[in-house]
Amino acid sequence: MIYLDNAATTKMSRTAIDTMLFYMDQVYGNPSSLHSIGQKANEALYDARARMAKLLGCEAREITFTSGGSEADNQAILSAAYIGKKNGKTHIISTAFEHHAVLHTLNKLEKEGFKITLLPVEETGIILPKQVADALRPDTCLVTVMYANNEIGTIQPIKEIGQLCREKGVLFHTDAVQAAGHLGIDVKEQNIDLLSLSAHKFHGPKGIGALYARKGIRLTNIIEGGAQERGKRAGTENIPAIMGMTAAFEEACCHMNENAERITFLRDKLIAGLSQIPHALLNGDAQKRLPGNVSFCFEGIEGESLLLLLDDKGVCASSGSACTSGSLDPSHVLLAIGRVHDIAHGSLRLTLSDENTEEEIEYTVKAVKEVVEYLRSISPIWRDLVSGKKEFIIK
Repeated sequence: MIYLDNAATTKMSRTAIDTMLFYMDQVYGNPSSLHSIGQKANEALYDARARMAKLLGCEAREITFTSGGSEADNQAILSAAYIGKKNGKTHIISTAFEHHAVLHTLNKLEKEGFKITLLPVEETGIILPKQVADALRPDTCLVTVMYANNEIGTIQPIKEIGQLCREKGVLFHTDAVQAAGHLGIDVKEQNIDLLSLSAHKFHGPKGIGALYARKGIRLTNIIEGGAQERGKRAGTENIPAIMGMTAAFEEACCHMNENAERITFLRDKLIAGLSQIPHALLNGDAQKRLPGNVSFCFEGIEGESLLLLLDDKGVCASSGSACTSGSLDPSHVLLAIGRVHDIAHGSLRLTLSDENTEEEIEYTVKAVKEVVEYLRSISPIWRDLVSGKKEFIIK
């Protein structure tokens, strides 16, 4: 099988697996215990926190370990919102194409009386700093903009947005789940106050992530019950997963530049090949996107059928359409960048890793062309388009 669904999850690296096995077998104590076995685990926890902080450009005490990106997003946004509320500020700015971990948390806050502004997105999938500047108000307490989009891969001007927020005294959070391990991060230099990441997006284990919160920001607990993580998150720390994440993150950051160069070459080869398909359209900016992200819409087909037939051909992919998770609605991300429903339903997301090869890309282009041609041959919608009964949307 050719695995091209790395935005959903990555295969764990050998380094992460070996690290986890060691800590499962040799460092099994509870880091809150006072005996020597427990303190050995506590030393590992301290070591991981310091190593993660170094890679993010912050202090160890500014790192809180979580169960993943969704929990980190929730805690970051709720914390900033409640800090703002204490100061009489209840306005939050975000974007229309954030991950649901952000959007659903904002929905919760809206029910509590917060005012939410969701910035519209250009067809390129880029949020402009001016949009943020124009939306800022005296009562704005938080701006939350994702570092890189999980569906179309577009990279946002995080540093510039952070600078705007810093000048206005507004907290800035970024969901960096797709960016961490693939793009350089320096929270101080980029004016980031809160940042979320998840290990399984950079060849680490599932169920573990981290939240960076700038010193002085008081986090709101969303899990109660103990004094772990300096009282910011109850629950016994998962030392093997934390160490596996740390090892994977170090490895990803160490090889980031060489991996990005190689993966970008494969990405552009894939984009060039799929662009040859008639009435196909790349989603998002062609250049300001993650090295491994390719997102297309194909007119006249339905995304779920495309995925199933590609799987039969040995290609693991995903669709921007939410119909694959039981909804008839297309992806909110594609709708946000202006894709109409009929086009958004015919979407395909292919996301690469450092393990993919040029031969796999060539095979995938061929497979996608064959499947799209077949689906169009049996589609009454396609017949209407070809006959002229309906007009093509993608020219």
